[in-house]
This record gives sequence, structure tokens and C-alpha cells, in this order.
Amino acid sequence: MRAMILAAGRGERMRPLTDTCPKPLLPVGGRPLIEWHLLRLARAGLREVVINHAHLGHLIEAALGDGARWGLRIRYSPEGEALETAGGIAQALPLLGEAPFLVVNGDVFTDFDFGRARSIAQQMHAARLDAWCVMVPNPAEHPRGDFTLRAGRLLRAAEGGTCTFSGVALYQPAIFAGIRPGTRLPLRPILDSLIDASRAGGECHFGQWVDVGTAERLARLDAQCRAGSPVGSAPASSSLGTG
Repeated sequence: MRAMILAAGRGERMRPLTDTCPKPLLPVGGRPLIEWHLLRLARAGLREVVINHAHLGHLIEAALGDGARWGLRIRYSPEGEALETAGGIAQALPLLGEAPFLVVNGDVFTDFDFGRARSIAQQMHAARLDAWCVMVPNPAEHPRGDFTLRAGRLLRAAEGGTCTFSGVALYQPAIFAGIRPGTRLPLRPILDSLIDASRAGGECHFGQWVDVGTAERLARLDAQCRAGSPVGSAPASSSLGTG
């Protein structure tokens, strides 16, 4: 199974930090934010990794190289201009193969167990699902949430039963195959169409998760990592959700 880390965002809310450093390379606990993903992917046995980039992408390639130091094989999908999530995945599709693949936002920090990706792919096949999204309880900065989970199925958000998309998901490549390379396209319309067709599933992760979207959150996470408090074994997730 292959994995993709989304690293093409400009990081506007993190300026001026991101004026000279791409957001995934900002330091957290003594290492670049994206390296935490690489370590977890290597630990999970997911050796083939694709990383897209746009803003200061050459610095990402220079910092990470071919991935050999983590026992990984990293390949890059450069974008002249950031293509958003669905457009970026579609651009990288030739590197991702024909099997379901794992996608992780490069600007989140999580202890979700990437080692479960293969068993999730089997669940997707058995249930005829094209996407499996890992959700988290709504954080303070996003109280309204994104979707609803019910019995392992992803639904459009409903009052009183919403959760927030973590940026971690598995996808069948076919759902991006019709997108022309170079197209700028967000992910939400793709997920909504899969929900309407009853082809999207998911689970709620109650472990460590931070959307590193502001300098304040970055500083807080960095301090926690240096203190050793947020990093540990991944707690169990639930596919039951609420709603």
C-alpha cells in the first residue's frame, strides 16, 4: 500500500513563518512536522510515499531526499500552483498505483495508527466503499464540524451529530481518475458525491490530533512534544460515531 502526504499548501495563516519555510518543515519537538508522519508510516510498514508540493517545494525535497534515512521511498509530485486536495491527488495519481492508498494532510499532527490502513482497505472492499475518512471530535476552532458518522458510514453534517475531518483517509484511485491533471479542485465535492451514492465510510479517532493551523497552535504543540506529553501509542478508534 502507498501513502500520500499533502504538502502543497501556502500556510497563509502561519505567515511570516511560512514566507521562508514551507509549513510541513516547521519544527515540532525538534524535528520537521512532516517527519512525524514519515516516522509513523515507516513504523507501520508503509514504505512507498508520495509527497506533493508547491510553495517552496524545493526545500521539502532538499530536506527529505529520497526517504532512505527512514527506510522509505519518497517520490514527489510538484505543482506550479497548489491544486487543492482533489486536484493534488489527481495530479499524483500515476505515482499512487491501482490499489487503495492512504492520504494524510501534512499540516496535522496525530497518533492515528497508520498500520491499520491495510485492514481498512479490506473493510472498504467488503462494504463496497470508495473512501474511508478518519474523523475527530470537533476542536474548539471548528465547533460545527464537517460530517456525521452513523454505523461506519459518512453522512452530510446534521445538527447535533457532527465531527471534523482529520485529514487522514483512504481512497480508491478510481474516484480521482476523471480529473484532468492540473485541475484545481477541492475534496469536499468528491466526498459529497460519494456520500450521496453511499460509497463513503469512516470512523472517529479519539486520540492525539492537532490541526497546526496557527503559530499559536504550533508553539503549543512544540512545547508539548518537547515535554514528551502528546506522543505515544495510538489509542483505539471507533467506526460507530454519533448521529
